Amino acid sequence: MVKKLVRFIGAAAAAAALALGAFSAPAFAVKHTGGEYNTLHAGLGAKGYDVVAYFTDGKPLQGSDRHTAEYGGVKWQFVSKEHRDLFAANPQRYAPQYGGFCSWGVSQGKLFDIDPVNGWKIVDDKLYLNFNADINATFAKNAEGYIAKANRHWPELNR
Repeated sequence: MVKKLVRFIGAAAAAAALALGAFSAPAFAVKHTGGEYNTLHAGLGAKGYDVVAYFTDGKPLQGSDRHTAEYGGVKWQFVSKEHRDLFAANPQRYAPQYGGFCSWGVSQGKLFDIDPVNGWKIVDDKLYLNFNADINATFAKNAEGYIAKANRHWPELNR
């Protein structure tokens, strides 16, 4: 019985180590942006979510390949022609900050991917995307502080 328990604990520890490695390895995939927006998801800005919808609808909406615009080295998708036209008229107004990378990550001097459904916040009429809901909650507790830190790190990361 003791041997079985020791084997089970050993197997559980090994599985946990593998799982942690799987989650931590891809979290930051690039060291510099090359001056372009986050292209980690098939070259789509905000993983294909309509960045105008965060402002007009107050929620993430999946865009369509029927309504697209090019900006910052990526393709942006929208739910409607109207949203696409709003973006095209003023992309800097709607495009996420820090090249569409995780805002909290940029505040730490790193480039992480984002979760456009659970990791977003509008602060002072600007869109900030984050890695996941937990990181988004952390970011929201001190958004101004994290933004100030990210603003200091961004020039080095965006080259």
